Amino acid sequence: MNRSTGDDRVVALVPAAGMGVRLGENKPKAFVHVGGSPMLTWAIQGLIASGSVDEVVVMVPAELVDATRALLPASAVPVHVVTGGAERTDSVRAGLDAAPDADFVLVHDAARALTPPALISRVVAELRAGARAVVPALPVSDTIKSVDATGAVTGTPDRSGLRAIQTPQGFDARLLRSAYATGTRATDDAGLVEMLGTTVRTVAGDALAFKITTPLDLVLANTLAAQRDPADIAGGLDTTREAVTAP
Repeated sequence: MNRSTGDDRVVALVPAAGMGVRLGENKPKAFVHVGGSPMLTWAIQGLIASGSVDEVVVMVPAELVDATRALLPASAVPVHVVTGGAERTDSVRAGLDAAPDADFVLVHDAARALTPPALISRVVAELRAGARAVVPALPVSDTIKSVDATGAVTGTPDRSGLRAIQTPQGFDARLLRSAYATGTRATDDAGLVEMLGTTVRTVAGDALAFKITTPLDLVLANTLAAQRDPADIAGGLDTTREAVTAP
């Protein structure tokens, strides 16, 4: 079923091939458990629960493709698994190749496992309203300093104009393909689009969409997951089947 308005097709890409060295786990980070299930499972559940996507494409290490396909829970929305790449940009490019009929593309970090479905819906709604690139953003609460190579402070940017950017980041699919065709790299997909001179719009982010990067983040995520009602994020998944695990 196409959940988009009109004929627009929304495909969510979930890069899940990175190891996440800072987390200190000897497995791809997306397969580290939060609240008894892998981050990847949480991320997929949130996307589907939003009611805003027509398809999900997950990019995992080559050796985990078959295992992931076999263990993914049944879903009302198609979830496809393809081989990712050594770098995040390589994985996203593989996801784009696997979604040739997408009108809009969401790129979502599996490590933002607890992202509320409502945030995902906000990104898609902004795309449908005419934006070509959309990112969730939160105001920066800490004072930010710029420093030089020696560690000396060189300035203090006005934080009122700064935002911390989250995912999913949403794009007109043709625009993101054009950005990737340039062969340049950036810390996020919106950065690639900015290089083309395209305006990137923001929508309100959510504190729950934090990225699980360090062991302390994992502790927080497990604490929050224990307080969360599974019905809030089930969204069409058959949760009676075994969750995704890394062999």
